[in-house]
Amino acid sequence: MHKNLVWWVAALLLLLSSCDPARIYEQNVELPESNWQIDNAPVFEFEITDTTKVYDVYFNVRYNIEYDYYNLYLRHQLVGPDSVQVSAKLHEVLLMDAKTGKPLGDGSSDTFDLQTLALDNVRFAKVGKYSLKLTQYMRRDPLPHIVAVGVRVAENAAE
Repeated sequence: MHKNLVWWVAALLLLLSSCDPARIYEQNVELPESNWQIDNAPVFEFEITDTTKVYDVYFNVRYNIEYDYYNLYLRHQLVGPDSVQVSAKLHEVLLMDAKTGKPLGDGSSDTFDLQTLALDNVRFAKVGKYSLKLTQYMRRDPLPHIVAVGVRVAENAAE
């Protein structure tokens, strides 16, 4: 019964997320054995066709409750269609409340999904394919209990 419920909830979330008109790109990458190695830096490629719009970029993190820290440091590198770096930054993503240890994001039992705004109000100067590389920047390699990471690009709702 429990497996059926999880399956239906996952199917419903997939259906609801597919009806998001603001989203122009979203992809998640599973990490081998739920261990994120520093040299395993996923690259996400998305296309911008309208340079007049404003966009938001989110990071998706799926993690296991056994994760040893309350936060996750990761670095992004965004490269434009002309192979020139547009931006790079170190981010701190809070996965759990620092005081209570309560997991942040959505989940049940031992796995949680968190989506956090990483870059807001971005104007892409050129039409074409952009690539965004994510590297974990913790002091542990490999970093256990990180199941998957991803990127979401959406039109800014305020525009």
